[in-house]
Amino acid sequence: MLGLSAATLAGYLAAIAVLMITPGPDMMFVLANATRYGTRAGVIAALGVAAGEAVHVAAVVGGLAAVVTASPVLFATIRWAGAAYLIFLGIRALRDGRATAATAAERNSRGGGAFLRGLVTNLLNPKMILFSVAFLPQFVSPATGDVTAQLVLLGAIFVAVQLTVDVTLGAGAGRFAGRVTDGRWSRRISRICAVAFIALGVRLATSG
Repeated sequence: MLGLSAATLAGYLAAIAVLMITPGPDMMFVLANATRYGTRAGVIAALGVAAGEAVHVAAVVGGLAAVVTASPVLFATIRWAGAAYLIFLGIRALRDGRATAATAAERNSRGGGAFLRGLVTNLLNPKMILFSVAFLPQFVSPATGDVTAQLVLLGAIFVAVQLTVDVTLGAGAGRFAGRVTDGRWSRRISRICAVAFIALGVRLATSG
């Protein structure tokens, strides 16, 4: 398939599976939206995250990601912006965790903005840039086919798998939260996500 052997694809899917079970900002964001604002918000957040990853893949194909990683100033700017945004999300989730259950109107209004917030969360994660630049090319073989086509295929597979996992997580968490009528479970998850966001933001800000 476009120069990719069955063994290469199998190894690639195995590597993706390991990455998907490791909690990160994207997964926490989807979970936080689903538990607080319902299934619809969780699914929309997952779509936003997937759109962000699609942009990263396009940047790799176009060579832009390599330019970003080669510029210490630009990369540091993205890193600091990403750290600040994660801490902002943590503070917001902490505030939500102290609030009462979201009303239907609030669920709709927050759900509608979940796509953009998911997109920004992914785009401002410099580790996704590094991942895209360092990970995808490992499975490309210039000797067996067009490099660009292989990168597009690998990127599309990654986005599809990530979207499937995040949509499943968002839908499941949203449905479960909807059955807990007192809202205590969703508030607890919001607090857990808040701590995770802030910790991830601090870690990103202090990492090299």
